[in-house]
Amino acid sequence: MVRRNVNMEKLKDDYFLTNISRRQSAHLQKFPDTKLINLGIGDTTMPIPKSITSSMVERADALSTIEGYSGYGPEQGEKALKDAIANTFYGDLGIKSSEVFISDGSQTDISRLQLLLGSSVSIAVQDPSYPAYVDTGVVVGQTNVFQESEGKYGNIEYMKCFADNDFFPDLSTASRTDIIFFCSPNNPTGSTATREQLAQLVEFSRKNGSIIVYDAAYAAYISDDCPRSIFEIPGAKEVAIEISSFSKFAGFTGVRLGWTVVPSELLYSNGFPVIKDFDRLVCTCSNGTSNISQAGGLACLSPEGLKSIQTIIDFYKENARLIIEIFTSLGFKAYGGKNAPYVWVHFPGKRSWDVFTEILEKAHIVTIPGSGFGPCGQGYIRFSSFARREDIIEASWRLKNLYS
Repeated sequence: MVRRNVNMEKLKDDYFLTNISRRQSAHLQKFPDTKLINLGIGDTTMPIPKSITSSMVERADALSTIEGYSGYGPEQGEKALKDAIANTFYGDLGIKSSEVFISDGSQTDISRLQLLLGSSVSIAVQDPSYPAYVDTGVVVGQTNVFQESEGKYGNIEYMKCFADNDFFPDLSTASRTDIIFFCSPNNPTGSTATREQLAQLVEFSRKNGSIIVYDAAYAAYISDDCPRSIFEIPGAKEVAIEISSFSKFAGFTGVRLGWTVVPSELLYSNGFPVIKDFDRLVCTCSNGTSNISQAGGLACLSPEGLKSIQTIIDFYKENARLIIEIFTSLGFKAYGGKNAPYVWVHFPGKRSWDVFTEILEKAHIVTIPGSGFGPCGQGYIRFSSFARREDIIEASWRLKNLYS
């Protein structure tokens, strides 16, 4: 006699990434002898460097000894890792290790933050953007029903991001919301906000009394002077929370490790520190992150670990360059790839799912239809560079044959 959660009823029945997996499986059944190349879901493919996995093996082995065994750790994360994250990524930005919270990944932290913020807040997202921001908003009750005709949920501010505005929203036309979810480098467009653009975003938030939830999961791919953290912008600590992850940085998609930074300067309207509520929530919802994963994270941030990881990041970025090169040669507009592992390709006059189907059935390549990321993604396809080099070369040849 228990009624279904009305917010779960609002969710679209089919999560679009699940839909892609189902279509991929059906394609493999139809063409069992065909090599299917996956340039879709952004799962890393290169092995984790030995120096990092060795540290996890050592930590796991130690659990078999009286001296090395440990049970529950601090819910906020082990101090050594918190210190290393604060020093490595925020060394000159004034972020303290006590403001760093370790988790099993940024996806979990998005959900935790939504639970923290509650159903009464209003939210804004980039359009297009990672679906988890919207879906978690639906689950906690921040939205109205899905509007099929517009391809979006009611009561969310979709900040339009087009190529002609460098995929940065026009803040002068954006409505005021309590929370702004913002990802840079962006998934799916691969675009990266400049220092000037982020300064506009921080000022917009300060003016409106909003909180930015800044997703920096792909910051390690930035190779120019674009900020890697929102906290590089003066005043950001009063208006922003930052989430990040070891998944695409270190290939920890299966290991699971991430972190969130909640500055002590960030206050609710009544003056209460947000960090105190987040700490309370973390202690309520978690018994801490795997100590084995945290040992791996600490090894990632050693000089040897950082050097090894950079080699892998450079490999994925070269893959992205090759994807951009083939589409540019075919006359398509391709965006991203420079500071991100994603390439965002425009197919004028076509619908995203139609292009997805065409590429899957004729070239046997899995991609991601841009419309799954929001209405402004219609007509685009996202290509991931998380693949082996031979697969990128083979995919380039197939795409050339398809679109020449």
